[in-house]
Amino acid sequence: MRQRPLNVATPDLSWQAVALGAARDTSESMQDLLALPSPRSMPLSMGYLPPDLQATELLSTALKQVAKQPALWDRLPLEGMEPLRSWFAREIGQGNIFTPHEVIICPGGQAAIASTLRALLAPGSTLLVEAPTYIGVISAARAAGITLVPVPTDGDGVRPDLLEATLRETGARVFYCQPTFANPSGTLLSQKRRNDVLGVISDARAFLIEDDWARDLYLGTPPPAPLAAQDSDGHVIYIRSLAKSAAPGLRIAAIMARGAALARLRATRGGEDFFVSGPLQAAALNIVTSSGWKRHLNNARNALTERRDTLMAALRSELGHDIRINSPQGGMHLWVQLEDHVSDVAIASDLARQGVLVSPGKVWFPADPPGSYLRLTFAAAPSILREGARIIATTLKQKSGPQSG
Repeated sequence: MRQRPLNVATPDLSWQAVALGAARDTSESMQDLLALPSPRSMPLSMGYLPPDLQATELLSTALKQVAKQPALWDRLPLEGMEPLRSWFAREIGQGNIFTPHEVIICPGGQAAIASTLRALLAPGSTLLVEAPTYIGVISAARAAGITLVPVPTDGDGVRPDLLEATLRETGARVFYCQPTFANPSGTLLSQKRRNDVLGVISDARAFLIEDDWARDLYLGTPPPAPLAAQDSDGHVIYIRSLAKSAAPGLRIAAIMARGAALARLRATRGGEDFFVSGPLQAAALNIVTSSGWKRHLNNARNALTERRDTLMAALRSELGHDIRINSPQGGMHLWVQLEDHVSDVAIASDLARQGVLVSPGKVWFPADPPGSYLRLTFAAAPSILREGARIIATTLKQKSGPQSG
């Protein structure tokens, strides 16, 4: 037997490369987004409410109250606490399309997405996604060995004609989308297209995974009802999270499904982490049923509206009207289109060296992007947004101009 030498200053870990084998397809871009920013940086790349907009007081009060209930530390149903499942089911509206027994509580939206992909898709099968799409679903699909095929979008969301053609050509039976304030583009799927997309999915006898991440974060008129509210035959798998609208640490989300898909999801979740922490579920229920929840959401929406307008005005002031920016009616991100010869990856790297953190558009496409983009989060304090816009504008002016070579 080989003896391990004592007092070796540098351990030999080279054996691990052989034992682990070939690396899996993982997303470094996802890890970059999750990395905690330096206190001195200007984060315009985060995907959560900043501390000053989080529901911290509600969370603190809720946790103090649930701490008095020792039974919450015992085993819970795999699907989650029934009162919390009932709340998620009621939030769909439109006649309560889901019952509480068709709801499964998960530890956050990303876990819900990953579980849903594993339940519905075998390794090597095909998942259709909007282009661009949420980087988290790209990461989860690749980690599960699932092939991603993009479906083009425009200002009204995914194009139903191209969705229909792609379903037919690929034979895919699952489509992931964010019809309400898509991340990163901020697009709201138009009402006509909502009906058309559901018709296409129904005709193809396919599933649609509806990730309703920003339903609480509308900036003005409330959005249309979820696609799930119009689906009577179990085509829509619905995902909704509280982490985006409350605080990143409230890792509570729900998957809603019907029929055999629900059974698959239960089986998948049962093999992962059994159930979500009881005190966290109880705290979540306490928060969303409290009198302060709507007040918190109203305050967050008002602040996000002001900050969206601040960042857009600052960019317009610095760059004029030549810059192409969406004006999202919800969520927390601007989608900025750059000149085609300007590398979004290079711009993001230059800005990071100057302390401004943005997300290059390339990482939000599962295949070759049609252009060069930046995703800018407008949730930060107005002073940070204005200074960040100044640095972004200066950097873009330096990189723009005639293409060399």
